[in-house]
Amino acid sequence: MKEKRRELAGLCRVAVDRPRWQLGFAAVVSAWSLAWVVGQAFGEPSPLEVLPVRWAGLPTGWLDATRGWFDGRTGFLAVVGGLLWAMTSASRQASALVGWLAVMASAEDVGYVAVRWALLSLVVFLAVMGLVSITGRRAFVVDRVAVIPRDVARAGATAAALSAVVPLVAPGLVLARLVGPYVTRPPRRRPGTPIVRAASAERPLAGGTPGELPEPVPAQRGSR
Repeated sequence: MKEKRRELAGLCRVAVDRPRWQLGFAAVVSAWSLAWVVGQAFGEPSPLEVLPVRWAGLPTGWLDATRGWFDGRTGFLAVVGGLLWAMTSASRQASALVGWLAVMASAEDVGYVAVRWALLSLVVFLAVMGLVSITGRRAFVVDRVAVIPRDVARAGATAAALSAVVPLVAPGLVLARLVGPYVTRPPRRRPGTPIVRAASAERPLAGGTPGELPEPVPAQRGSR
């Protein structure tokens, strides 16, 4: 259980380890996708319908025109979104955000089934890479590129986790800001600073057993 909590905390740190502009973009996409996913339990709205345009009293003509343009044109973007999820890594997380936008654009045409198509394309891609990696399970990466099963599984799990966590980025940032002032953190150690530990009584001393004082060495008198 402790190892699972450590992995979850590491995933949360990686998900917010972005440039400031990308973190703001991630918060917007996260809030939008989360509202759309949660809204499926309340009437199955489209991604554009969950935008607070009508609630704010803004003009909605452009919204209806955009929905009409998406109809019959963007269904294939679900597969594109799944492939964008597949190329996500800890150093390239923007593809997960663009993948969610592609899936939501596809959902304007085919509905929430776009998420299933995206997941199916992700699974198929990972399965193909897994089959390809079988040929390189005994390869030695010395002077050529190899596809190794263990690395494929690790990269696939990372891509799936970082893509699935996108809708939770915005509420996670809000929760961190809310409880941040009430959390006590340990002091940070500067890089390169050695850790000094006090001598323990259980640590064996030179020439003796643990906790035993060394024998005094008699002084040697010089010859006259």
